[in-house]
Parts: sequence; C-alpha cells; structure tokens
Amino acid sequence: MTSRTVITLSGVAKSFGAVKALTGVDLALQSGECLGLVGHNGAGKSTLMNVLAGTLAPDGGRLMIDGTLLDRSYSVFRAHALGVRCVFQELSLCGNLTVAENTRVFHPHLRGFGWKKRSAALIGAMLDDIFPGHGIAPGTPVSELSIAQRQMVEIARAFTVTDTPLRFVILDEPTSSLDASRAGQLLSFVRRQVAAGIGVILISHMLHEILETADRVVIMRDGRVVAVDAASAYDREGLVVAMGGLAHHQAQAREARAANGAEIRVRAERGSAFTARAGEIVGLGGLAAHGQTDLLLSVFRAAQRRTAGVSVSGTVAMVAGDRQRDGVFPLWSIKQNIGVRSLKAARRGLLIDPDRENRLAEEWRTRIGIRAPDLDLGILSLSGGNQQKALFARALGSDAQIILMDDPMRGVDVQTKREVYRLIRDEADRGRTFLWYTTEMEELYECDRVYVFRNGAISADLGQGQLTEERILQASF
Repeated sequence: MTSRTVITLSGVAKSFGAVKALTGVDLALQSGECLGLVGHNGAGKSTLMNVLAGTLAPDGGRLMIDGTLLDRSYSVFRAHALGVRCVFQELSLCGNLTVAENTRVFHPHLRGFGWKKRSAALIGAMLDDIFPGHGIAPGTPVSELSIAQRQMVEIARAFTVTDTPLRFVILDEPTSSLDASRAGQLLSFVRRQVAAGIGVILISHMLHEILETADRVVIMRDGRVVAVDAASAYDREGLVVAMGGLAHHQAQAREARAANGAEIRVRAERGSAFTARAGEIVGLGGLAAHGQTDLLLSVFRAAQRRTAGVSVSGTVAMVAGDRQRDGVFPLWSIKQNIGVRSLKAARRGLLIDPDRENRLAEEWRTRIGIRAPDLDLGILSLSGGNQQKALFARALGSDAQIILMDDPMRGVDVQTKREVYRLIRDEADRGRTFLWYTTEMEELYECDRVYVFRNGAISADLGQGQLTEERILQASF
C-alpha cells in the first residue's frame, strides 16, 4: 500500500514552567509506516505524543491532519474522531471497571441493549488477534489484572474499531511490562497493521525492537528532533551514538563474592532453594508472572516479620516495577519521594531536619541524573523514566543492605540503564545484596548468578559463564 503524509507537525513547542520539553519540533507522519521514536528520558518523546494525541495543547507551532490546521480546541475526543489513538506509558485503564467496561469508555457509541456483550466480543477478539493465549476474560475487573495483562488490554483496546476510523496508533513503551514472547506477538501484529495501511509510532528504549520493527527512525534530544533516517541506516551502536549515549560495552563474567553481611536464604514450597549473599547480584529470569515477583514480595515480608521458608539477615528496600501503583507517592514532592525510606537518618530529635532531607535528595539527583529544575516540585512533574530514577534513589540512598528490584527499568533510556548498572555494581562491591527480577536479557548479563523460573519454581541455576539466551528460553518453557 502506498504511504502518504497524513500528519504534519511544524515548530511545535511546549514548556512546563522553566522546563522546555519541546523546542520547535518538525515531523511528518505517514500512513502504512512504523515510525520508531527514540531518545533519552526527558528528550521530549512522550510530550510530543501527548500533543499529537490531544492530551496536551502546544504553546506554539502547528499541527495539521490531512491538510486541516487544528487549533487549540484539538482534544482527545477530536483526535479519536480523526483516527489517532495513543497507548500511554503510564497506563490509563479504570481499575474499578471490567475489561469490557473499559472498552465501552473508549467507544461511547457502544450503547443500548446488549452493549456489554458487544463490548466484550470486541475486546476479546482483538486480544485473541494480538496476544493468542492471553487468558484475559472481558468480565474481569482491571484491578485484578497484573501489570502485563493491563498493558495487553490497553494495547488491544487502542486497535479496536467501531464507528470511528483507525489511522494512527501511538505506542509509548508498549512492551515495558511484557515478556519476550508477548512482545514478539505485539511487534508481529504491528507489522501486519502497517501492511494494511495503518500508521504506527513506536517509542521504545528496547533498541532492537525499533531496529527490527520500524521503517524510519526519529531521534530526539533536549526537546528537538536531531536525526531522521531509515531504520536500515542504523545498528544498535549507531543508535546509541546518535542519541548521545554511552558506547556499548560487553558484559564480562564476574565471580560471586561471598562476604560477611546481609544474606537471603529461600526454600520454597516446591523444593526450590537458593541463597543470595552479601555483594552478590542475583538475577531472576523466565517469562513474566511465573513467581519472580511473588518471591521478591515474600523476601520483603520476611524482612519485616518471620516468614516460613525465607530467612533474611539485613534491612531491605524495594524498587517497584509498577511505579504508578506501588512506587511513587503522587501527592508528594520529588524530594519527599526520595527521602521517605530514609526518615530515620533525616531526623533531628523527633522532627525531620530539612537540611538533611535536602542533602540526601541533592546527592542522589546528581548521582543518578534526575532531570528536575527543583526537587520541591511534585513527583508527577517528572517524565516516567525520571520517576523511576527517583525510586532507585530512594532505595539506594537508604540504609538497606538488600535491594529488591521488580523489573524496574520500564521506560528508562539506554544511557540511564548503563549508569544504573554501574551504580548497582558499585553498591554490590560495597557489600550490598541485589535480587533482580528482569525480563531483559541484557540485564541478566549484569548479574553474578541467574535463577530461571517456570510455574513458580526454579527451573535452572546459571552462573555467569553459563548464561545464554538459548538456555534461559529453554528453561523458561
């Protein structure tokens, strides 16, 4: 199918107080094309997509769809009517409604007698098409779904069609909570949609997804587009360099260091057992929802009280993967979100000493590179990736000897990932223990040992020298 330019953005600008999120962006979007959008956290990707989706009004510039200039009355409803949909990085489903009811919210024309049945059939068919074997019932309340299942529902809902056309779908970090199998299903579906003439904008920090799926790549830095080229013009290293990131380094085999200090011993009901010692980075691999998060939570609980089968000798902090639900305190400032795990250290007598609280937050803003003009701003003023940095700062800035990480790199750019890997290794060298669940193969190479999970039990124990993607996939299935 012949591609044609449908959406044109010219000189689009947007500021949030002193922060210039977009500084004159020009971009042309075509039908029947997958456009890959990359850049570090705070580069302006999500802000630009919010402008396109109608959730943010630009401060300047022009937005045209099919040659029609859209004014400041452009909104989500107008975008939807014009066939522009967006799957946001921060999921937007209503937790108190079922999957079918959330689909009805998205399609107001699904009304009248039997609307619930029609809505359930619509979302069920799309889930089957994108994610075969998903196991999600349309009558299930969204609050009962895992974060991966919620992401699957939101993606499927964006591609459903009733009375309005579907022309462009924006996918902002759509695979951040999906395992490799589900991510592969989605990206194959995207290529089918593109072949049918739908335009897709794919934002991802998983650079291999961009290179394998996109037709063109747009690179953003500091609120502007700095490069546009065919995806075939780049390899992974070229993308990292163009983004202004760090050069790739090969993961090197490391020996685990046993030392006197914090330790985790786990003996699960199904006979699985392992020990994580001071100074070790222990990875938990395998497909999503096979017991990794449950194990982390059992360790977290065991640090607070006696738990059968789990013994923990040391204080614990946790970096949540679902920052919206389990991570940030949305009404608090950035500084308060960083310092909440370190209140004891920030006390002077019975009260919190503002100077100590400020010093802690400023130290970790510098160490982990949180982009914020003022740490007294609300945590939600940060981009998703910078919110995640604040959660890392909270854990690493505390006195915890054991750090639990529940697939925490969602929405974090490649440069920040490298910096966090270095921080984790530095902290492990100082004797901290890390228990790290991740769905990213690259991150497993950063670990000293990896336990692969299948059906709630450990199916493989792999040392650094044994780690290969093939072995992990074999053990996962």
